[in-house]
Amino acid sequence: MKKYIDQGKNDTRSGYGAGMTELGRTNPNVVALCADLVGSLKIETFIKENPERFFQVGIAEANMMGMAAGLTIGGKIPFPSTFANFATGRVYDQIRQSIAYSNKNVKICASHAGLTLGEDGATHQILEDIGLMKMLPGMTVINPCDYNQTKAATIAIADHVGPVYLRFGRPKVANFTPVDQKFEIGKALMLNEGTDVTIVATGHLVWESLIAAETLEGQGISAEVINIHTIKPLDEVALLKSVKKTGCIVSAEEHNYLGGLGESIARTLATQHPTPQEFVATQDTFGESGTPEQLMEKYGLNNKAIVAAVHRVLKRK
Repeated sequence: MKKYIDQGKNDTRSGYGAGMTELGRTNPNVVALCADLVGSLKIETFIKENPERFFQVGIAEANMMGMAAGLTIGGKIPFPSTFANFATGRVYDQIRQSIAYSNKNVKICASHAGLTLGEDGATHQILEDIGLMKMLPGMTVINPCDYNQTKAATIAIADHVGPVYLRFGRPKVANFTPVDQKFEIGKALMLNEGTDVTIVATGHLVWESLIAAETLEGQGISAEVINIHTIKPLDEVALLKSVKKTGCIVSAEEHNYLGGLGESIARTLATQHPTPQEFVATQDTFGESGTPEQLMEKYGLNNKAIVAAVHRVLKRK
């Protein structure tokens, strides 16, 4: 299989910050808003270089979404940012009414998503946000896998017309995508071609899927690995092409299996090409306090869980 090199661990939220820095220098219409979490969102450089294009709203996330919607009327491209739990669950009414229903050109940027938020615990570890956001008509939902891809995605969504939800995380993880790789919204990335099983992953589970594929190769199993960074719109062409070749699939995500990437895949397969599928995701549960590694192990969101899911699905072919 193709080998991927970790270029040095980094957090995806820093990728967002780097993308915002570049946008600040290249796109005068981009403005940033934050709900009292500048340091956590890594946008200090953007603010230093563009103080007139930054709005600190304090702990008033609902107001932030309303302000963002209003800024689009004047031709601005607002990037409201906060923790994923506050960027979705706390402000869902404002997003639905003022942004999605009105089709406003707002880029909702959400850090600290999923279990890998870690020690802050279940109240902050949102595992429902992808489901909440993908159900909104017209909302694009993106979940990049590493620093480089998050930076590229941040830059790409500024050119996309319409509301976007960009999800990223807190911990330092492997950074392995090419620094110059073009980010195409809605276009899946083939990372490893295989013939026995398809592994489709998003976010932090992409690197874990590549590790799993190496383990499986040592067991004589050829795994195809696909990075689905855009959950909506889903690249159904790439998905169907792969499963028609391999005959079974494992979906892997740091999210509840209800409402996430796996469910979108299941809908596609059920209507177009029924295929055995196993889900690597949280099982309709809240999280708890712990290190990211401890939590990913306990809740079955790592390469070992992916390998086990592959063995289960192969028995169903």
